[in-house]
Amino acid sequence: MESGIDVAKIYAKLTEIFRDVFDDDNLQVTPALTAADVDEWDSLNHIRLVVSVERAFGLSFSAAQVGRLKNVGEFAELIGAKL
Repeated sequence: MESGIDVAKIYAKLTEIFRDVFDDDNLQVTPALTAADVDEWDSLNHIRLVVSVERAFGLSFSAAQVGRLKNVGEFAELIGAKL
């Protein structure tokens, strides 16, 4: 990531977003985290999550980009590549 935002800042912001979307102040956001790890992560919350991330970072993702993601680590990498 060349833009000046580091991985720790991406994860800090992602943690805030995940905790808000899933209404869980104790949720630990790690690179290996997947939808299977979060009980409330259904299709509606998935959309809310993506939209919230897009707004927070000022980015836009295609459905194909989001569909290829296997975990939060890949999402963070995608965010970093777009910043």
